[in-house]
Parts: sequence; C-alpha cells; structure tokens
Amino acid sequence: MNAEFKTAADAILNRVVDTSPHVPGVVAMATDRKANIYEGAAGVRTMGNSQKMTTDTVFAIFSTTKAVTGTAALQLVEEGKLDLDAPARAYVPEIGDLQVIEGFDASGKPKLRAPKREITTKMLLLHTAGLGYDFFNETYNRLSQEQGLPSVITATRASLRTPLLFDPGERWEYGSNMDWCGLVIEAIAGKRLGEVCEERIFKPLGMTDTTFEITEALRARCAGMHARGADGSLTPMEFELTNTPEVHMGGHGLYSTVGDYMKFIRMWLNDGDGPHGRVLKPETVAMAVRNHLGDKKIRVLPGVIPSLSNDAEFFPGLSKSWSYSFMVNDETAPTGRPAGAIGWAGLANLFYWIDRENGFGGFWATQILPFADPASFTGYMDFETALYRNCATRKAA
Repeated sequence: MNAEFKTAADAILNRVVDTSPHVPGVVAMATDRKANIYEGAAGVRTMGNSQKMTTDTVFAIFSTTKAVTGTAALQLVEEGKLDLDAPARAYVPEIGDLQVIEGFDASGKPKLRAPKREITTKMLLLHTAGLGYDFFNETYNRLSQEQGLPSVITATRASLRTPLLFDPGERWEYGSNMDWCGLVIEAIAGKRLGEVCEERIFKPLGMTDTTFEITEALRARCAGMHARGADGSLTPMEFELTNTPEVHMGGHGLYSTVGDYMKFIRMWLNDGDGPHGRVLKPETVAMAVRNHLGDKKIRVLPGVIPSLSNDAEFFPGLSKSWSYSFMVNDETAPTGRPAGAIGWAGLANLFYWIDRENGFGGFWATQILPFADPASFTGYMDFETALYRNCATRKAA
C-alpha cells in the first residue's frame, strides 16, 4: 500500500464523519489490477447505534447494480444468444406494449401513442429506450402521484410498465432500462437474474456477499439508511429493499460489500479475467467500454423528488458518454481520472470508477438520501483525487 495515499485517504474518511455536515459512516477501497491497495472504514453503520462501520459492511448498492447486469447481457452476446439490435420484445414480449406519452388530457389521463421504432437491448444498455425514473423526471413523478404508478423500489413488474418519454433511440434518459435488460437475460437464460449472476459472475470472481435477496447473516452487517435534512442534519430511516422481489431489478436491486465490488472492478481492469475463471472475453471488454452513444451525450440528472435526489452531474462542463453499461468521461477529469475511464453511482451516495489505462479503480459507499449528497460526494471526489496525486506515478503492472 502506498503510505502517502493511505495517510491521505484515512484523513478524508475521518474528515467526512467528523466534520459538519458529516456522514454517519463510510467504506472506501481502491485497487490496482492485482489487489486492493487501500481499504478504509470510518464512523458507524447507523446513527444512534455504536456498531462501527467496517470494511465487511453490507450496503444496498442501488444503480451500481447496472454494470453487473450489463456484464450478464454481454456474456449472452458472446455466446450468440442475445442480439443487441433485435427488438427486445423478441425476448420479453411485454416491452413491445409500451407506448410514448405525449402529455396529459384535460382530465389528467396520459395521452399515449405507438412508438416510431422498436426498443432494442442495445437501447436498454445505453438508456436510450425512452424510459425514465420518477425521481429524475417530472412526467413519471406525475404518473406516480396522480395515476398510482408504483416505484421501482417495489421490485414489481407493474413498476416497469411505464410509458416511454420519447421514441426509442432519440436521446439519453436515465431510467429503468436495466431492469428490463434483466428480464431479457432471464428470458434467454431460463433462470432468475440472481441465479445467472451467481453462476456466471459472482462465483468466478469470488463475490460471496452479493445478492438480490438479502439473508439474515448479511442483514446483521448492513449499514442503515439516513435522510439528509434541508438544514444538513441526518436522520436514520427505516429502509430495506424487499428480500422477496417479484423482479430481480437489474437496475438497482443488489446488496453487496465494497470488497465484493472491488473484485468486479478488477475483472474489468483485467480484460474480463477473474480469480476463478474468465467472465468476459478481452475483445468484449474492449468493445463494451467505448462510447456507444455517439454524439448524444449524457445530461444533468434533475432532482425531481428532493427527498431522493438533488440535481446531479459528474464533472460539470465536461463531455460524458455511455458505454455497456457505464458512464464514460470523454475528457480528463479534475480528479485525475483520464479520458476514456468508466464509472457510475448508486442512489444512496455510492460511487465508483474504473481506470483501465492506469490500472486503478475505487469504490466509495455510504447510505444517505438524497443522491448527490454534498458531504459524501465531495469526500468521494477527494478520495479519487488523492489516489491520482499519490499513486498515478506508479502505474499498476
């Protein structure tokens, strides 16, 4: 472990739990291609509870689930079982029933029409199918409030039967795309998404604490969720993703530890290879991490439901694209992350990045709502910056 980076990272973690507005607890790790080069934890798992945050703490990892689902899809592409350009309804017929919403009539009912083109699995991987989230889109929020559209947190099929916000393929809109992608995977594999991931991703990587259905043993190590008030205060929340989901939500449904996710990050650093078997072919990895959005680019995520998300954007002012299935920064970031690196985040302020050029990656985990929490996000940016400041001169072998 780089001594300077350890000192800097420890100080960052301690600062974010000790300085107002603080976070209750945090786990952060960094890795090179071979092994973790930093593992840190600070604070407590839940406010009001003396149980310390530890490196084996379990988190609801929300949208950091998406890259795992994307990996399972890419495996099926390699095997010739999934055609990314074929209509997704060839695998999941009900996705073909989704219509485009063009507003609301005088009585408040949605005005719907047939889409101009079919949704493909490629569009699902790229978030260009026309699907959204109620906490990032006013139309979906209105459907939730006035039409009773269930939240995706319910992990139900009903929550996925949403209208399209635009014709498939027209632009990037972050939403429930990867939940549908999970259903495509299930239809092809003939198994639930969790089983597919366990057999084909978790076992080859040695990820023993990652699941769509939390067990009592994992629950005993869980970090509690917290709500950030307008005054900066934090309040513990009663929150748990259902452990009997109707749908294994490929967009947000996993529980995991930071240590487990680092194994997943190393697989991407190592061209698809894992300690107990290959997960993806090197050529698939090289293809997947490229920008597949073309000139469309990703945009700011507007915080439509303030209790769930603030306005959010990585590296404002810099161009960002999307791959299968990560954000790609098109320019060198202020942290030192190079152009072409990939990464993303989870709603409860979990963040990661994968720098294949230099052979580094990292993950920062808290359990705080709303998303884009200033204290947690700033801490993460400082953590990433510290790695490049102290380790970038030593490129991993």
